[in-house]
Amino acid sequence: MIRVLFVCLGNICRSPMAEAVMRHKVKEAGLEHAVTVDSAGTGDWHIGKPPHAGTRNILDQNKVPYDGIRARQVTAMDADRFDYIIAMDTQNAKDISRIFGGQRAHVIRLLDLLVEETSKDVPDPYYTGNFELVYRLIDDACDRLLSKIRQDHQL
Repeated sequence: MIRVLFVCLGNICRSPMAEAVMRHKVKEAGLEHAVTVDSAGTGDWHIGKPPHAGTRNILDQNKVPYDGIRARQVTAMDADRFDYIIAMDTQNAKDISRIFGGQRAHVIRLLDLLVEETSKDVPDPYYTGNFELVYRLIDDACDRLLSKIRQDHQL
């Protein structure tokens, strides 16, 4: 099983949106037997909470289910449990590396997959309120990530 983890700050806006979008794309591709998706936050403020209302609204508008998604905090054990660890921004990537304590997990920023984007940080809609922009970036980047996974694992 190929395991993907999306990570943001609080695990209520960007990373659960990416988890839901990627799960939806994996299911549409018929790859649920091969790919599993999760999300986490670097902070512990929202543990156990569902996605932010703005995230739920944009997912509902795009008919992307998010059942069962609840905030959790990333742990050092995640370094070994996931094949793809995807940070929403540069600070998240630094925090993940600190949490992993030098373990050799490979962390990339989600927008590294969108070479045409000049900024490599997904804006945090918790502060900006722009859930539509974040959805567009995540949707496009998840298409690229799924293509990469298919190529990397010959699916």
